[in-house]
Amino acid sequence: MTKKLKKGQLEIMNSELMPVENKYPNRDYIVQISLPEFTCLCPMYGYPDFATINVTYIPDKYIIELKSIKLYINKFRDEEMFHEAAINKILDDLVGKIDPRWIKVEGDFNRRGNVKTIVTVEHFKKGYKK
Repeated sequence: MTKKLKKGQLEIMNSELMPVENKYPNRDYIVQISLPEFTCLCPMYGYPDFATINVTYIPDKYIIELKSIKLYINKFRDEEMFHEAAINKILDDLVGKIDPRWIKVEGDFNRRGNVKTIVTVEHFKKGYKK
């Protein structure tokens, strides 16, 4: 018997990061997004890892549509990834979609087994100095 997917599961499965035109491309301003319900699976043992993902960026021509990033982050729920790989993938995918002047992605992972991990990655658009 095949399990029918629910509406939310279908939205997550079919979601894509969506760029939106920046109405203020001539101005440097900072966008901060906090995504406190990130989960992925440990590739070694299968245990769930929980984190808050903080995205901070200075847009150029595009900003990221917020519902699209929310659904995108939920795609990681069943993925087996090390913390470092997850945060680098998020950065690469955002840079690929919105090409910001500067972006920082931080994964603040919950403690598990007496270990706390924070992974931070940054990207500067070529020629841009913050």
